[in-house]
Amino acid sequence: MVSDEDLRALPKAHLHLHLTGGMRRETLRELALRAGVHLPERLVDETPDDWHVIGWARFQRLYDVARGVLRSAEDISRLLLERAWDERAAGSRWLEIQVTPSGYVPRLGDLVTATEVFCTAAIAASDATGVGIRLVIAANRTRPPWEAETLARLAVRLAAAGAPIVGFGLSNDERQGRAAEFAKAFRLARDGGLVAVPHAGELLGPASVADTVRELAPRRLGHGVRASEDPAVLALLASRGIACEVCPASNVALGVFSDHAAVPLRALESAGVPVVLGADDPLLFGAELVEQYAAARDVHGYDRDDLAGLAAASVRHAVMPTELATQMLADIDAWRRRGD
Repeated sequence: MVSDEDLRALPKAHLHLHLTGGMRRETLRELALRAGVHLPERLVDETPDDWHVIGWARFQRLYDVARGVLRSAEDISRLLLERAWDERAAGSRWLEIQVTPSGYVPRLGDLVTATEVFCTAAIAASDATGVGIRLVIAANRTRPPWEAETLARLAVRLAAAGAPIVGFGLSNDERQGRAAEFAKAFRLARDGGLVAVPHAGELLGPASVADTVRELAPRRLGHGVRASEDPAVLALLASRGIACEVCPASNVALGVFSDHAAVPLRALESAGVPVVLGADDPLLFGAELVEQYAAARDVHGYDRDDLAGLAAASVRHAVMPTELATQMLADIDAWRRRGD
């Protein structure tokens, strides 16, 4: 049996985490008190009884409240530093964290200033902890496509100048904003050397996944789990090697699936679709990265080899230096062999 301690010792990369959703609860409470922001009970209670009944609309309202406590560059630096220490404690050596700069502009300044704040904080947190941190700059699909194009140009320009930006994403309510509307933004990002990692196949079904693959040419999909409803879409993902960033606790809390057993980890992998686990927004969903691996172990029967395979997939589908990937894969294999 693989223990929780073993899971924390398993080297891994974390490829699906949102900035505000990665904040520590105690930090949220402290910053809210300082800013005079009233927190709903769900954000105050360490162990609410209703983790599994949040729903999308309530989630978005809570996320907006939590983001509202982040008022300065110092707050962002603190969040990312604490996040990096938490990643290290979880055995995560590499973090690709997603941030939508337009959501922070009211407090941090214009898009350029806000994005530079995130970049500076990521570099400092990485230097302090040894955890590799890179940013995925995401557009908000409920905002106009021209804003996404502006963000793509900005992300490419900063990355070319040495900023720790590796990807371009598309987040928020999948039921708003068709993938085709953002095709130009993603083309700009890909042409500038960034990988495409949009959300799809969460609130909408396999048709949304197919449209996103066709229009945005992703390297990974945020979630993508609803592809399991259509064998042809599964085959499309498998043939192109597109990984799905699966976040079991999030899927259950948002009502995408009724319980952990319904999350299609095995179905995706059996179809040849790479799976990487992520925590999405642990502040809202109550489960960190290690808990996602524990769910694979406890609910889906993943043994030591299976869990090592998930960790290896997270490395192979990350945008990390080759030397680090090679070392991490060797360390994952050593972890696996310790169970023989």
